[in-house]
Amino acid sequence: MKKLGVDPHSLTAILITHEHADHICGLSAIARKLHVPVYLSRLTAPAIPWDEGFVPDLELFQAGSRFPIGDIEVTSFTIPHDAADPVGYCLQAEGIKVSIATDLGYLPESVRFHLHGSDLLMLESNHDVEMLKVGPYPWSVKQRVMGRMGHLSNDVACNFLRDEIDTRTSTVILGHLSEHNNHPEIVRLMASQALDRRSLFTKVVIADPKQGTETFVY
Repeated sequence: MKKLGVDPHSLTAILITHEHADHICGLSAIARKLHVPVYLSRLTAPAIPWDEGFVPDLELFQAGSRFPIGDIEVTSFTIPHDAADPVGYCLQAEGIKVSIATDLGYLPESVRFHLHGSDLLMLESNHDVEMLKVGPYPWSVKQRVMGRMGHLSNDVACNFLRDEIDTRTSTVILGHLSEHNNHPEIVRLMASQALDRRSLFTKVVIADPKQGTETFVY
């Protein structure tokens, strides 16, 4: 945030999608340091391992509910993943809609409905199926990743871009790429080809876990 010129102390809330370690490993530290409320579903909250002695400020909600955070209207929606109660989010303010959907094994109609009308969409494009099959993971993990409660492949994500992305969506951020079973340039090429099939000029950004993206202004 500091690299992007944003003061971390300007945060007013933290939104959690689910309890897996790669999503909450720094949660206790940042919530303690910045003294901001943490929003998460009622069933996710008990699965979070908080630091000993720290009592977080929790704002619990039922998955699928809608609630305000300041001037932003937040809509949560259930996603298919092997966690306690995983959700994605749509954030709306001043006529702009941002949607986030990562860590999901497939795209059910309910999720597609929530992604409709997004100005900016962050979508998972986790793995190349062939790279995963020949990659270093144990077969049990490969089955989990490819399963309906696992992660979206490049094929599924890009088929969505080709067939269903809303013409209103000006920017797509593809993220949660596997370090061992994917490559940013594979994702970029597949996404560009998918959008070309629709003759769309949607901007494609590949998220890098080690640095922030550019700032998007609407």
